[in-house]
Amino acid sequence: MTWYRAAMTVSAATLLVGGPAWALPQPAVPAAAAPSHSDLEVVRIDPDPAPPGGTTTIHGFVANLGPETTNSPMTVTITLPRGATPEAPYFPDTCETSPSGRQVRCVFDPGLKKDRSASAQVPVSLDRDLEVGTTLRGGSVAVHSPDDRNGENNRQEFEIAVVETAPGL
Repeated sequence: MTWYRAAMTVSAATLLVGGPAWALPQPAVPAAAAPSHSDLEVVRIDPDPAPPGGTTTIHGFVANLGPETTNSPMTVTITLPRGATPEAPYFPDTCETSPSGRQVRCVFDPGLKKDRSASAQVPVSLDRDLEVGTTLRGGSVAVHSPDDRNGENNRQEFEIAVVETAPGL
């Protein structure tokens, strides 16, 4: 029994010497890098047509025209036209739907290199009461980042054609 008590004492002493986790020195948080000189551009991609009650995917496609790699996060916001409802899961899985259900916001980490792209993918379902032959308008993809030096190409609209049956079926 004596040996057991000694081991317990040593363990307790070790814990006390180390201190509680909140009292230990914490690693320094790196300072945010200064914004880069980048030109982010939203590329228009109309989603595939879909029937009433069917689904299609919105692609929020963003390219970095440079001249530098991004040092700051970028936010891609997809605004849906009336008649379309977002359907998770999204890509990336960190995308979030607004309380109104009309926007999906996706944040991408820094590091998008010049001449590279990133894409958010948001599946949507079309309302069942839509008329075949109509086109849903008013949807858009926008990008925002402190790195972006040209706001002229940060937003593109898209349209969704409502068809009898989805292509390929």
